[in-house]
Amino acid sequence: MSGATVRATGIGSWPGTSVREAVRTVRDLLVDGEGVGLPHLPETPARGPGADIIGRAAGLLVDLPVDLQPSGWRLVDRPGRDAARTRALHREDLDELVEAYDGYTGSLKVQVAGPWTLAASLRLTRGERLVSDPGATADLVASLADGVAGYVRDVRRLVPGADVVLQVDEPSLIAVLEGSLPTSSGYGRVRSVDPQAVVRGLASVLAAHDGATVVHCCHPSAPLPLLRATGAGALSVDVTAATPARWESLAATLEAGTGLVAGCLATEGSGTDLPGGPGGPSGQGGQGGPSGPGGPGGQGGPGGPGADVRARALVLEGFERAGLGAGDLVDLVVSPTCGLAALTPEGARDVVRAALDTARRLAEEVPS
Repeated sequence: MSGATVRATGIGSWPGTSVREAVRTVRDLLVDGEGVGLPHLPETPARGPGADIIGRAAGLLVDLPVDLQPSGWRLVDRPGRDAARTRALHREDLDELVEAYDGYTGSLKVQVAGPWTLAASLRLTRGERLVSDPGATADLVASLADGVAGYVRDVRRLVPGADVVLQVDEPSLIAVLEGSLPTSSGYGRVRSVDPQAVVRGLASVLAAHDGATVVHCCHPSAPLPLLRATGAGALSVDVTAATPARWESLAATLEAGTGLVAGCLATEGSGTDLPGGPGGPSGQGGQGGPSGPGGPGGQGGPGGPGADVRARALVLEGFERAGLGAGDLVDLVVSPTCGLAALTPEGARDVVRAALDTARRLAEEVPS
């Protein structure tokens, strides 16, 4: 993700039901002559099932059909109407992408739910979470890797000048590692998954792409050493409440040659409709909560007046605590902490503009 010294991007999700408006708005905000913005294909989960984080990723699976049940997405013997709707939504995304990015050259980010978030949410035919079955989980990892490879091939074919960046979203990772996912009965908990198995599964999906990769986990306790071990090119994490010890681990990440996407603009009120509890995603990769009096566009909100100044100070103070200098800001990417689908369209635009302004302010600190 090299280019400008400091860049800005979004996490993924966007408000509204018009994919055309979402794609073109994100393009207009993040494709700029300065090379500060890292554009991405936004997801619009408000379009309904199949546009949500789990439905979108499940639609990429190869030879593992799913359907929507009252309990959520479940493996089935053959694809049905829900799978057809998911495919149609995916085609619509790509159609709008190719139209909006005709002739574009440069980095372009796409996002997909990671294997552990997907395994935590998908159900086996008997109703239990797929993650409870190691054999089924291994099949899911292989199937998702194949699907991701095909997805990237499609984007490269449709936008030949794009340098595709793959972001793998893992909002349910902590729940998988801690063993805090409830069983189908609600009376027990799914056994925790071995950390080394988690690393191998994530590494397999990341290896499906031969370009730049990012792992995003919006949980404040995202395990940085484990995520570094996956071989991801960069980690995308929330730094808004990072402790000195957390900043030291972030410094170790940079020193290990792994890039950092610093979530320094809080999207207020994380949702909980995927496994993972507070701080987990809200429909699409942690889309954030609704904007209120202090929300985007209002004083003190993540995209309100002075948001870029506060975000700049947050990052610089964190770097200083960790013993990092201004030169270490090179190739930093700044972003909101989570997706923006729960905000108003204007609020989402404000947050992205604040991220761009933050990147420009931080770039001024880098020694020439």
